[in-house]
Amino acid sequence: MIFVNSIVVGLKEIWAHKSRSFLTMLGIILGVTSLVGMSAIIKGMENGMKEAMIAMGGVDKVLVRTQPVPAWQDHLADSAPGRTLTDVMALQNSAPLIRLVSPEMALDDVMISRGEKRTEPSECVGAWPAVLEMNLHTLAHGRFFNEIDEAEARPVCVIGTGIRDELFGRPDEIGKEIIPLGETIMIENQPFVIVGMFQEYMGEQEAKERIRQKELRDKQEQAGPKRSRGWGRRGGWAFWRKNMTVYIPLNTAWVRFRSGGTAGSGIPDPRLTDMDIKVADFSRLEEALQQARNVLLLTHQGIEDFSFETQENQIENINKQIKNARLSGGIIAGISLLVGGIGIMNIMLASINERVREIGICKAVGATSANIFIQILIESAVIALIGGLMGLVVSELFVDLLGALTPSANSPVITRNAELVAVAFSVAVGVLAGILPAIKAASFSPIEALRYE
Repeated sequence: MIFVNSIVVGLKEIWAHKSRSFLTMLGIILGVTSLVGMSAIIKGMENGMKEAMIAMGGVDKVLVRTQPVPAWQDHLADSAPGRTLTDVMALQNSAPLIRLVSPEMALDDVMISRGEKRTEPSECVGAWPAVLEMNLHTLAHGRFFNEIDEAEARPVCVIGTGIRDELFGRPDEIGKEIIPLGETIMIENQPFVIVGMFQEYMGEQEAKERIRQKELRDKQEQAGPKRSRGWGRRGGWAFWRKNMTVYIPLNTAWVRFRSGGTAGSGIPDPRLTDMDIKVADFSRLEEALQQARNVLLLTHQGIEDFSFETQENQIENINKQIKNARLSGGIIAGISLLVGGIGIMNIMLASINERVREIGICKAVGATSANIFIQILIESAVIALIGGLMGLVVSELFVDLLGALTPSANSPVITRNAELVAVAFSVAVGVLAGILPAIKAASFSPIEALRYE
């Protein structure tokens, strides 16, 4: 009951000095807002990076990278073969723990055109059908390459919706979706027929935003002929990259663009620009990679000019970046709350100087020093608690504003844990800030306090 009465007295004291109390709380409000806002931004970044990593192939994808030969093999550097189809065939035939191998032959600095319209894809790659599962692609229209396309090096291609938008028009600009199957586009001035198109890729946040904009556009169309502005270029980097992809048969890439040599050298270049694998059992990842390494050492004649990069490494890097960001953000937000706590301490000290006679009367009628100490401490905690709760409201508005300004894939996300930590920390700061004023108030002698003018 005494505790409840102390809270009521604290609220009355706050209400009696509304302007002063609000200015006191302002530091706590800003501190909580910065803590929750920083946490939301970091959580949005984490979601965006992990979503992008999954979109580019998932956690079971392993990249076979080219690397400089070890120092003890420097004399063999000129003999390093690089990644070739020989490696692919060997892995398929001799590495049972590897269930999927996807070779790629990328074309650098490629320009794609259709009439007067030109665009540069995120990647133009010669590939096998295995690339669909490797990079988690989904065909929305048409087909992918078959054995005949590969054997005859046919000039066919499969494109992403971003390429379609750039060369044929965006759906929101022309009022309907175009499916350009059978259309011809030019890849480095060579004609290619579109035989398939992927679905449009987007993050979860962007998908929700698309639905909201579609509903808004439907309402506008019902109200009148006014047209909305459309989607624009939003979304994360990974989804943009997948939407701007062009795939052609691997053999076509070799015959038409690489068999004559790179950079006009006149020497055919059979090396792959990328080779990715997926293991049959993720729980046996290390064993599978060792098996793949043994096979590649045989095909490379013992020259170790390759390495493996797993998605686990990327997850570890993401977690390390997020941990560092949280630590930095937490320190900055914590300093803001400490500044707010100093403001509470100053105001409580000023308030005690105004209430010396009141404290003396309380002690004269039976209040103990412990009662006075608890009363002042509770008043300080109540100020911090109210400031913390107001900070949560402000942080919601702040994060909504950030969400409207940042890419949808990295939209900030408020977590309940961050809100609880922010409020708990603000109350703790309020309690710590109230200790010194409470000790001062509890130490007053009732006789001296009653004489105070």
